[in-house]
Amino acid sequence: MKNKLGILVVCLFCQIMLGQNNSRKPLHGQVVNKSLAIESGYVMNINANARTFIGVNGLFDIMARPKDTLLFTGLAFQSKKVVLTEKDCAEILFSVPLDLVNIELKEVLVHKELKVKSLQGGSQGIVDMQFEDDKQSTAKNNVMYSDQTIKYGTDFVRIFKDVKKLLKKNDDVKEDVISDIAFVEYSKDNFTPDFYTKTLGLKPDEIDLFLMYCSNDAESKKYLKPEEKFELIDFMINKNKEFKKIETNKK
Repeated sequence: MKNKLGILVVCLFCQIMLGQNNSRKPLHGQVVNKSLAIESGYVMNINANARTFIGVNGLFDIMARPKDTLLFTGLAFQSKKVVLTEKDCAEILFSVPLDLVNIELKEVLVHKELKVKSLQGGSQGIVDMQFEDDKQSTAKNNVMYSDQTIKYGTDFVRIFKDVKKLLKKNDDVKEDVISDIAFVEYSKDNFTPDFYTKTLGLKPDEIDLFLMYCSNDAESKKYLKPEEKFELIDFMINKNKEFKKIETNKK
C-alpha cells in the first residue's frame, strides 16, 4: 500500500512539473510600423530566458504565457517592453506596433536639449559644460591606457531625470517604460561603444536589448551617481554573464 501511495505521489509530482514546463505555448507575433516594414531585431522573453529574431515582414515566434515580459529591440526602431495578457496570448497573430528611431531627431532631443537646459538654473550648468583642451588646461595623459567609459563624469541622476521629462511628453507611455528607455538612453550616452562591443563582447544590434534587460532589474537604478560609476560597470558586467546564457531560438 505504501509503495502504491509513493508511486502515486511521484506521478502527481511529475505531472505538476510537466504542466509547469509546458504551460508556455508558441506565441506567433508581428512587429509593425505604419511607415516602414520592420524585418530585423530581437524579441526576448525575460521570464523564460529565451530570445528570438524578428524575421521577414516583422514576424517572430517565441514561447510565452500571460504575465511574461517581452522586450523588443532593433537598430531601426525604439525599444519597447510588453507584459503579456491573456488576450495577447489568445491572438492568432499578436501585433506589436513599434516607433521608428529617427537618429537625427534623437540627437536633438536627448543631447542638444539637455545641454541647453543644463545652462539654466545657476552655476551647475557651467560646471557641466565640456571644453576642448588648450594650453592652459590640465594636460591630458595620452600614454596611460583608459577605456573612457565615462569621459566627463556626467551626473547620471540629472541626465536620467531630464531624459524622463522629455519622454513624458507622450502621456500614453507608462512610468516604468519611461524609466527603462531613459536608462537605455543615458547609458548609451555615457559609455563608449567600445565598452559594449569590446569589454562586454556584445554585437552592435544587441546593445539596446542588453540595456533593456539591465533596466528591467530594479538594481540598475541604484548606481546613478558619478561616484558609483564603477558599481554600475560591475553591475553591467554581472548582468552580461546572465545575458550571454539566454538561449536564442533560431528559425
